[in-house]
Amino acid sequence: MPDYYSSIGEAACAAMQHHIRPAHRSVAPGSGKPLQVRHLPSASADPYSVRGMISRLHEDATPDEVAGVIEEVNGALVGALPELTELVAAAADWTRARLDFSDPSHNPTFETWTRLAAAYGMLQDVREQLEVAENGVAACPAERTDPRHHKMVNVLRSRELLDDALGAEAAPAPSAARSFDSDQQRAARASSPYSGSSPSTGSPPATAPPPPASRPASRPR
Repeated sequence: MPDYYSSIGEAACAAMQHHIRPAHRSVAPGSGKPLQVRHLPSASADPYSVRGMISRLHEDATPDEVAGVIEEVNGALVGALPELTELVAAAADWTRARLDFSDPSHNPTFETWTRLAAAYGMLQDVREQLEVAENGVAACPAERTDPRHHKMVNVLRSRELLDDALGAEAAPAPSAARSFDSDQQRAARASSPYSGSSPSTGSPPATAPPPPASRPASRPR
């Protein structure tokens, strides 16, 4: 898919075609199986998905919020990057079980394993780099600097989310079951002894406004 589109409609159409093609390829001709199209929730409806974390990395986010997102994506247990690293490792191990060195002059399977193993090593290096960068992000200034300094470094992000093209208001509303789960999660966080600051954002808790001052009771005469 190209990185830029001439119109919002073209971007939406390209995104839908991109996700429908794999579904078509997964159905064998004449099998009679129904076409299954992958549903992608909006970034706002799933803030802990990779798309949701990208949407939270806006320029006005605080350093603690950005460091929290990096910590989420790089977490050892449920982080997206460690899971991706294990996925590549599983693909390399799958290829390893099919190696055949009977013909030393022709071994495309070994070349494929070599590429997957190299990708696995690169992802491990990325994890180490992010662990160091997390502390550096937290130490960055909260306010933006003079824009003239920004021009000295190239922008790296090249893809827009579907929400960026269509707008957050065009995202489908979450289902009632998802809303119920979200309410349960919020209630659990509120009752947690660590609810004072969110581990993902580091933002201070919202304080309730002080109650209105009561008028003193008048003395009986």
